[in-house]
Amino acid sequence: MNTVAAPGAEAGRGRLILVVGPSGAGKDSLIAWCRARLAGDAAVVFPRRVITRAVADGSEDHDTVSEAAYGGMVAGGAFALHWRAHGLGYGIPASIAADLVAGRNVVVNVSRAVVGTARSHFQPLSVVSVTVPAVVLAERLRSRNREAAEDITGRLARADAYDIAGPDVVALDNSGPLPAAGARLAAIIAGGPR
Repeated sequence: MNTVAAPGAEAGRGRLILVVGPSGAGKDSLIAWCRARLAGDAAVVFPRRVITRAVADGSEDHDTVSEAAYGGMVAGGAFALHWRAHGLGYGIPASIAADLVAGRNVVVNVSRAVVGTARSHFQPLSVVSVTVPAVVLAERLRSRNREAAEDITGRLARADAYDIAGPDVVALDNSGPLPAAGARLAAIIAGGPR
């Protein structure tokens, strides 16, 4: 079940930018590219996710916690958004509410399953739906050497499980060079052309 515990959930002046898409689409690479280029911009925040992955493998910018600690954080309201996927718990820090109220744009990698919850708690909001062709997705999943073959098959099957649509959605093809898609994401973050 996907839930929210969003103190100060009423919309502030900042915009929440949800970067979504199937595993292997390159969401973390895009966010890292933008974080490096926008490092001096105090109006943009890239909070670290919390994940119950046993070992931080360097593939994602996140904090690793135990299942017990994660459960306590959920119960204690530590997350603005949290969900479970692929046998892991994920959370976005509740501190994003203060950033939004302060007028900062907040960029987060979230599950497509929490888009509806985020829409109901945080406005204004933009959803950046990162896509790549299935053959590219399969190759990326295999090359990261993080999952067993059957897990990759499951992730590929889940790739089309969610239809993300709406006036707040921007499709972003990430099958070409990272700087091209990264520049487009940076423009979206800045509120520029979609």
